[in-house]
Amino acid sequence: MNTSTEGQELAAWAKMLADSTRATVCLALLDERAWTATELAKLAGVSRPTISEHLNVLVDGGLLREVRQGRHRYVKLAGPETAELLEGLAALAPRRTEQATSLSAVSKRDAFARARTCYDHFAGRLGVALADVMTDRGLLDWSEGVALTAEGHAWLDELGIVVEPRRGRPAVRSCLDVTERRPHLAGAVGAAMCAHALRQGWVTRIPGGRALKVTGSVETLGLPGNVVQELLTRS
Repeated sequence: MNTSTEGQELAAWAKMLADSTRATVCLALLDERAWTATELAKLAGVSRPTISEHLNVLVDGGLLREVRQGRHRYVKLAGPETAELLEGLAALAPRRTEQATSLSAVSKRDAFARARTCYDHFAGRLGVALADVMTDRGLLDWSEGVALTAEGHAWLDELGIVVEPRRGRPAVRSCLDVTERRPHLAGAVGAAMCAHALRQGWVTRIPGGRALKVTGSVETLGLPGNVVQELLTRS
């Protein structure tokens, strides 16, 4: 494939996100759930026919995939790689300071920044703190990209975290955090850590979004006590 053709294909792909409604849909789907067209239309503030047109564009372009259950049609992100790309793009976009207009809005904003999921792995201050701790303890090696060290593998085994390999998905990958503007850990290892923490009750989901509530047990992952306390006192 020549450079000109690649450029045309990249421009066509980028055009899918050059629309605020489609971008809003993709960001909402970072919660890993399957959404209906009706739910997404309400979220984006558009009509059902309009959202259907946008969803068709995103599905045909490979950013979303359909999940059908009986007569019902749901859509999800195409996969974790798509989620990581979206989070990275959102982190690079200029951010305006949002003025919270109520205590509820302030609480939601702070919870989102404190601890959340980015598709299937940790993000926010929790996710970045975990990446920092793993680096400081020699569990991650950043000399050539990012890789899990032998000590990292042993640490996962000690915690009972089982990493499910997936064809085409790296064990670890750096994902630029949209609120912290620093990397958190994605890939199969990041997903396994998040799933394990949810099963163990170290974090729980806050209904209505991607934010997570942290419990004291998350310290098991090696976070310093002062970091855990900061995450706890504001949860």
